[in-house]
Amino acid sequence: MPELNEERRLIQQSAREFTRAVVRPTADRLDPVKGDIPRELIEQMADLGYFGILIPEEYGGLGLGAFEYCLVAEELARGWMSVASLIARGNALIGSLKAMTEDQKQIYLPRMAKGEFLGAFSLSEPDAGSDIANISCRARRVGDEWEITGNKYWCTFADGADFIMVFARTDANVDPKARHRGISAFMIEKPRGQLPQGVSGSPIPKIGYFGWTTWELAFDKCRVPAANLIGEEGRGFYLATAGLETARAHTAARSIGLAQAGLDDAVAYAQQRRQFGQSIASFQAIRFKIASMATDIEAARSLMYSVCEKIDQGVRCDKEASMVKLFASEMSEKVTSDALQILGGGGYTTLNQVERHWRDARLTKIFEGTSEIQMRIISDHILGRD
Repeated sequence: MPELNEERRLIQQSAREFTRAVVRPTADRLDPVKGDIPRELIEQMADLGYFGILIPEEYGGLGLGAFEYCLVAEELARGWMSVASLIARGNALIGSLKAMTEDQKQIYLPRMAKGEFLGAFSLSEPDAGSDIANISCRARRVGDEWEITGNKYWCTFADGADFIMVFARTDANVDPKARHRGISAFMIEKPRGQLPQGVSGSPIPKIGYFGWTTWELAFDKCRVPAANLIGEEGRGFYLATAGLETARAHTAARSIGLAQAGLDDAVAYAQQRRQFGQSIASFQAIRFKIASMATDIEAARSLMYSVCEKIDQGVRCDKEASMVKLFASEMSEKVTSDALQILGGGGYTTLNQVERHWRDARLTKIFEGTSEIQMRIISDHILGRD
């Protein structure tokens, strides 16, 4: 496993202390009532530089790599996965960096690094989830603007963000053999707390991932300046997939953080809970379960570190990124479920936070590509399929 140098240990420790002092207490208070992540917490994250971890120093960011990004995400997820996800709202454009013009970089990235320009990502549609080449939302050029019409699904933070990155089809002549072509990416700037003009939406009821709202959006001739096209027209599919290795490592980090939180809670409970005259931590069934949980977490963490090293070295690792996303997310659901089992009846109440870890861990098997999609990617690589 790659070693953590002193700088990385300090980054990890700082994120751990921030989570313990701020994130976890906030989550314990707000998740049960489905409250929103407070703006003051977001501002504290901005002060720590978390929204600019991946943004180059010349644009006001920290200029760090996927390794540091995932270290921070894992620690934040130990408190609240929604907060660990929030850091992507500032580092979101890093996959698009090569496609952006220099003017766009100068305008957007410094504000993003400061937490002043956070985004939402609108890619999925009712009929385009894993099959993102099936996007039907349309963008039509009208003078110096684009006019977007269509429906989007699963857009988290659409209201609280300062912009929405929207993917729409700009070429109506779809070649059945190349459906991924003709999709373009647009940045829609908007007032914080509102949806853009020409866009209406309905919150999607979720069983977890609280702290912010996930939306179904309807675009009705929403106008976007032509200058807000990101990258080349018709090349949006490549833009959407350019950062998947880092995104999947980030999901693995969040999964590991959730699992670690579940283990931490289970260990604390097992040591204080007494039955038959002794703590349940003395029972072999509990001890062995904890040992298995800890081993699975460490295995996932080691794989994540390895994948992050490859990403930061510029080595293609889409297979390995899918492996860590698959392994960590599946592990996280199992470990948090085992943690809930150790707490017994108490684990099945909202009086203990392990149920939050469990609910949120279940989502990690779905977003950023389902477990089934990851297995397809991995097996395609191994079997030499295109």
